[in-house]
Amino acid sequence: MCGRFTQSSSWEETAELFDLEEIPEDLPPRYNVAPTQLAAVVRNEGVRRLRMLRWGLIPSGARDPSIGNRLINARAETAGVRPSFRDAFRERRCLVPVDGFFEWERLGRRRQPWLFRMREGGAFALAGLFERWRAPPPELLETFTILTTDANEVVGPIHDRMPVILHPDTFDRWLTGGEVPLGPYPSAAMAAFRVSSLVNNPAHDDPRCIEPLEARAESGTGRSGGNSPPSLFGGPTTR
Repeated sequence: MCGRFTQSSSWEETAELFDLEEIPEDLPPRYNVAPTQLAAVVRNEGVRRLRMLRWGLIPSGARDPSIGNRLINARAETAGVRPSFRDAFRERRCLVPVDGFFEWERLGRRRQPWLFRMREGGAFALAGLFERWRAPPPELLETFTILTTDANEVVGPIHDRMPVILHPDTFDRWLTGGEVPLGPYPSAAMAAFRVSSLVNNPAHDDPRCIEPLEARAESGTGRSGGNSPPSLFGGPTTR
């Protein structure tokens, strides 16, 4: 699944990658985006535009908007046929610009957050769907969900699912309803590292959330984690 992500790259870099017509002014970087919060997504509106939508898809016919709290992810394998997502899958697709996403490793009673990124750093795109829900008039609430697929070899040691990552060559096809690969992203392009448990609390949204724990322990002590994902620092990570 995908329960947190980051949007901390410069919006100028994001605008170039996604070929955006414009970007909103004073849009802050985000280091710990959580469900029910507003986040930036890219939609095709004749040209690609960045819009702020709430994370957690509310189907257009839903009676209770709280259902969106449970629909932060949609399985790529079934999104095209599941009632909650099939209309959006057919007609309302979006790109979610991120530069990382978090998953949690269970260590007994403790949960250790990991940040997954591109090995070369920078922004990339997650496959998303969006919906419009008629709140009490005249309000229109726009929400989104993130597609997930089987985990690759980087994410797999921590979680069995990962968000669908789209290559830039597929952006247009995805946004216009075409068929694109929705399987695991190539492992060789990705890496991961442990981060502070500050991420566990959505109230923490600052650069400390994406600082590698290994950067605080340059002595390299600790035993090797044989099942750990590849680290950005080269070689096996430590636990």
